[in-house]
Amino acid sequence: MNTLEIKKSYEEINGRIKKGDAVIVTAEEMPSIVTDLGVKKAFQKVDVVTTGTFGTMCSSGSFINIGHTKPRMKASRVWLNGVEAYGGVAAVDCYIGATQVQDDDPLNKVYPGRFLYGGGHVIEDLVAGREVRLQAKGYGTDCYPLREYDRVITIADLKNAILFNPRNSYQNYNCAVNGSKKTIYTYMGILKPDIANATYSSAGQLSPLFNDPFFWTIGCGTKIFLAGAAGAVAWHGTQHNPHVQRGENGIPREGGGTIAVVGDMKEMDPAFIRGASITGYGCSLMVGIGIPIPILNEELAYFTGQSDSDIFCQVIDYGKDYPTGEGEPLCETSYAELKSGFIEVAGGRIPASPLSSYPVARKIALTLKEWIRQGFTLGAPQVPMPTEDFRGTVR
Repeated sequence: MNTLEIKKSYEEINGRIKKGDAVIVTAEEMPSIVTDLGVKKAFQKVDVVTTGTFGTMCSSGSFINIGHTKPRMKASRVWLNGVEAYGGVAAVDCYIGATQVQDDDPLNKVYPGRFLYGGGHVIEDLVAGREVRLQAKGYGTDCYPLREYDRVITIADLKNAILFNPRNSYQNYNCAVNGSKKTIYTYMGILKPDIANATYSSAGQLSPLFNDPFFWTIGCGTKIFLAGAAGAVAWHGTQHNPHVQRGENGIPREGGGTIAVVGDMKEMDPAFIRGASITGYGCSLMVGIGIPIPILNEELAYFTGQSDSDIFCQVIDYGKDYPTGEGEPLCETSYAELKSGFIEVAGGRIPASPLSSYPVARKIALTLKEWIRQGFTLGAPQVPMPTEDFRGTVR
């Protein structure tokens, strides 16, 4: 773990979990513990801090194996409820992306488009046990002669349904505003002209990657809560960037890290995975993720003790600067300010609304806390994540 001293081991903490002696709190509870006891005593007291987030995560999807047909076929093109999945994996394997839309969707031809159904909705329907129409086409080979296949299935009919999301749980994200003269429709929601409203998407103090900002306990193989089931971190996510602006507390003040995650859809709960339709933008998937943070040293007690007032994000103009890739942030704001419902931007006070659900994030952290109480042990990362060295001082 870089150059920092490990004062508790995974084995020690897992031993306490198995005996029922571990002290587990949520990342919402930890800041008051650190404030009351100080970092050193909080480290001595707490073994695990649980986190949670539930929001739209576009870079998500599922590897599906439909099982061999009779006669067999090489399904080079596959549709689920009219949403095309990528068939170029293997004979009866495909990958359906959360943002793929139905073939007959008018998109933004009727502006702003409604995007009523897409890959994220297919994933939700499968997890919920609903019927889904499977259509497949092949070009025919000697070993795979069938050319067309059409039937109604549920997830029970699939050999495998594996959620594999290349980029989830952004460590931090923009607060969006619109400085143009017209209403715009973005993945950050509907933004009114002349900087009249703001949107954001993070659970703040509960968000997993804020609580371990240098990825000391989060890496390939880390066990997690994924959409109501046990899952794992598969790798660092796409666009992962640990070399970002950080506050004195070590927490990124802009995008930062991401994780790729994997889990079995057959074990998931539809309460924590929902298809999303974003007006004027497209389809997506809302994903629930919770990560347990073992408090191995005082530094981790310090990080998990940071509250919404200590965590900042950048306010970006999506009317001009974001689409052109130019310009500078208009200002910064804390998650405490965002969650108050109003922020100050360009000399004005405007309403701020979340695109992620803090109540569901809290439920995830509490559920994970109960899992650990019942014996869910922690897994040490087998491959570390790319990160920076921590050069701060725990105060």
